[in-house]
Amino acid sequence: MRHSFVLLLSDSGVPLEDIARLVGHSGTAVTEAVYRKQIRQVLLGGTESMDQIFA
Repeated sequence: MRHSFVLLLSDSGVPLEDIARLVGHSGTAVTEAVYRKQIRQVLLGGTESMDQIFA
């Protein structure tokens, strides 16, 4: 359920810092390391948006 919670928050655009706090991590490093596969798609979407803005 924890992975699903993180994935749903991430897919909904909740910042990684907020997700880390919600799951009890002191920083984002553990959150990224453990949930990287789930979060990767959201991060890629963000980078694609930035690429379009700064093309």
